[in-house]
Amino acid sequence: MKLKVLAFLSTAGGSALSALWTFPSILTSAFLVAWGAEAAQFLISQGLALAILAWLQTLPEFAVEAVIAWDAGREPERAHLAIANLTGAIRLLLGLGWPMIYFVFAVSGRKRATGGAQHAAPLLPAIRLEREHAVEIVGLVPPLLYFGVILFKRSFSWVDAVVLLTLYLVYLAVLFRNAPHGVDHIADAPAVSRWAYRQPGWRRPLAIAALFGGGGALLYLTAHPFLESMLAVAGLLGVSQFVLVQWVAPFLSEFPEKVSAFYWARRVTRAPMALMNMVSSNINQWTVLAAMIPLVYGYSSLRHHGVWVDFHFDGPQRLEILLTLLQSGLAMMVLANMEFDWRDATVLFVLWLAQFLQPSLREAVAIAYGVWMVILGIEFAVGRKRLLAPQYFWEIIRQKRGRPEPL
Repeated sequence: MKLKVLAFLSTAGGSALSALWTFPSILTSAFLVAWGAEAAQFLISQGLALAILAWLQTLPEFAVEAVIAWDAGREPERAHLAIANLTGAIRLLLGLGWPMIYFVFAVSGRKRATGGAQHAAPLLPAIRLEREHAVEIVGLVPPLLYFGVILFKRSFSWVDAVVLLTLYLVYLAVLFRNAPHGVDHIADAPAVSRWAYRQPGWRRPLAIAALFGGGGALLYLTAHPFLESMLAVAGLLGVSQFVLVQWVAPFLSEFPEKVSAFYWARRVTRAPMALMNMVSSNINQWTVLAAMIPLVYGYSSLRHHGVWVDFHFDGPQRLEILLTLLQSGLAMMVLANMEFDWRDATVLFVLWLAQFLQPSLREAVAIAYGVWMVILGIEFAVGRKRLLAPQYFWEIIRQKRGRPEPL
C-alpha cells in the first residue's frame, strides 16, 4: 500500500516524492545556520548575526518572489500574485511565527519548572528583550512609514526600491554599533557553537563561516526542490493558486526560520533571540524583498515588452498592503515596552487566524488592528506601559562601537 502511495505522488505530483529527502535537508540547514548565529554573536553583535541568518533563511522567499515578479512583468494580469506572496509572507511570520515562539517558550518554561519552584513561576511569563534588541524594533518603523507613501501613490518604482535598500543599509550600520556578547555567556550556547567559537586563531572565524556557509549552501541547493515537492503535494490536495501563493508558498519558504525559532524558544533563555530572528526577517521582507519586486518586474517588462514599467496595484492589492502594514505596525508597538506577553501573542494570532479562515473579514481585521494600536497608544500615554524601545535605541546610537572580549 505504501509503495502505491509513493508511486502516486511521484507520477501525479511530479516532484512530490522528493519531499522524502528535501524535508530533512531543510531541517539540517536550519540547525547549521542557527548554530553559526549563536557562535557569531560572540564576534559581532547578535543583531548582525541574526541579519546574516535572516538573509540565509529568506533565500527561498527571494527565489519565489523573483519568479512571480518576473512572470508578472511578462503577463501583467499576474501582478496581484507578487503582492499576495509578499503580504502573505509577512502576515504569516507575524501572525503565526511570533505567537508560536511565545507559546513554545511558555510551555517549555513550565516544563522546566516542574519538580522545582513551580509555584513561584508565573503561569504565562513574558519574553523580556535585551536593550540591544531595540535596534530591530525601531528598525521596523522607517520601512513601514515609507510603505505608507508607496500605498498612497498606488505604484512601486525603482526609486522606491533604492529608498528601501538604503533604509536597510542604515539599519545594518546601526546594528554594527552593538557590542558582541561577552564570552561569559558561551556556556549557554549549544555544543556545536561552543566548538566553533573555541577554535584557536584563524580557525575560529573559519569554523563559524563553515556553519553559515554549509547551512546556506545546503539551503540553496534544497530550497527549490523542497518548495516544488511541497507545492506538488498541496496541488494534489486541490489547493487554489491564490492560496498557494499567499499562504502555502510563504509558509514553506519561511520554514527554515520557523525551525530555528522553535529550536531557540524551547530553550527558554534563547526566546528573545528567536523573536529577534523573526523581527530581523520582517525588516528584510519590508526592505530588500519588497524592493526586488519593482526591479525584477520592471526588467522583465523591458525584456518582454521593450519598456520599463513601474509596478502598479489596484484596490484589492492596496487592501492587502494596508492590512499587512497595520499588522506590522501593531507588532512593532507590542514590542515597544521590550516585552512580549500572552496578550500580545494571542491578539496577533487570533486576528491572523480570522483573516486566514475567512478572507471576507480582512477589512474588519484591518479595523481591529487599528483599534488595538490606539489602545496601546493610550496605554503608553497614561504610563500603563513603558515606551522603552526608542529610549534604548538612542542610547545605542550615542554609544561607541563595542569590542569583543578575549577568550
